[in-house]
Amino acid sequence: MKSSEALAWLYGVQPFGIKLGLEGTRRLLEALEVDTSGLKVWHVAGTNGKGSVCAFLESVLRVSGRRTGLFSSPHLVSFAERIRVDFQPVDPAQINRGILALKDLVQNWEAHPTFFELTTGLALRTFLDERIEDLVLETGMGGRLDSTNAVNSDVAIITSISLDHQKWLGDTLGEIAAEKAGIFKPGVPAVVPTNLPPEAMEVIQRQAVATGSPLTIVKEPLPRDWALGLRGAHQRWNAALAVTALRILRPDLDESVVRRGLEEAQWPARFQIFAEAERTIVVDGAHNPAAAAVLVETWREEFGDRRPVLIFGTVGDKDAASMFSVLRPLASRVIFTSVPTQRGRAGVELSAELGMEPGDAVIEDLAAALAQSTSGLVLVAGSLYLAGKALECLGGAGAAFEPSLQ
Repeated sequence: MKSSEALAWLYGVQPFGIKLGLEGTRRLLEALEVDTSGLKVWHVAGTNGKGSVCAFLESVLRVSGRRTGLFSSPHLVSFAERIRVDFQPVDPAQINRGILALKDLVQNWEAHPTFFELTTGLALRTFLDERIEDLVLETGMGGRLDSTNAVNSDVAIITSISLDHQKWLGDTLGEIAAEKAGIFKPGVPAVVPTNLPPEAMEVIQRQAVATGSPLTIVKEPLPRDWALGLRGAHQRWNAALAVTALRILRPDLDESVVRRGLEEAQWPARFQIFAEAERTIVVDGAHNPAAAAVLVETWREEFGDRRPVLIFGTVGDKDAASMFSVLRPLASRVIFTSVPTQRGRAGVELSAELGMEPGDAVIEDLAAALAQSTSGLVLVAGSLYLAGKALECLGGAGAAFEPSLQ
């Protein structure tokens, strides 16, 4: 079976939906003989910022000489991004072999594993085969019942709490915090920022006591004299969380190593700038109101009062109206576009719901929307999937865009 056919089988599992719970993952990991007890496991949850914290952690650990595995989701452009060894996406041929082994393993199971369970199992088996030393795990959604929580961790980090995925995680910040804090394990240290909503912090502190997890509350962002590879004041909070966790588990690390790792950290589509002769394009994966607000703050830091053309698109389960209300005042004009995934909404649908002002347009094809904006500042935002397609269009992907439901 070709790599594309193997991936098509795995993607074909997605319509079965999401199944929160650890029983299926534990069964799969046992069948795959996954034993992570010899690894250092860094587990990161949160509404926003968890990918950036993972990127900071992985970069520092790699610079220190450790062999790292980074599991994240969703991918921006290609599936291989989800499974990185020393930050490099795993070779497609290796992924193909792993998927074929999974297919043979589960084909007769009565309770078929979900896409995310299979992807988690594939990643962990691959990391063990690659003999990594440090495993950086980003939760897919929530935490308590997320497949990644089947792994015993050495430290747990919660980056932020805001409203997102309410269908699955609850309608209040307290309920969402309880799901995120479900990654806390007995005796395992936990790290959170002080600027969480009070309702969320109360739940998290209560969960830390209940599980006997030593809780460290990070009081301030990393100072400005520390250079970071990612833009925005909010990244100083993310970097501070990473540094705090590193000091807990790796107190032996020299500060020069930590500083270098933070400065060299990369994470695509987080205020990623493409500077061209006549225009500057910013691609950002902001996909909920809280992330949109941070995006506006970062824009002001970088560009002051200069206003971009906003190319906006999102998927069906997101609060498009709240997100757009945050981004609209930033823009000189808006181009509504489609997100190229089955969950994506059409640009014409968004424009009808959100309203158009003089100068706005609907261009369903993102490449065409980008081609129309030939000069000045351009901002692409509203969805990680849209950001991934933008990276492909701008030649910053190195692969063809693979649409995904999860």
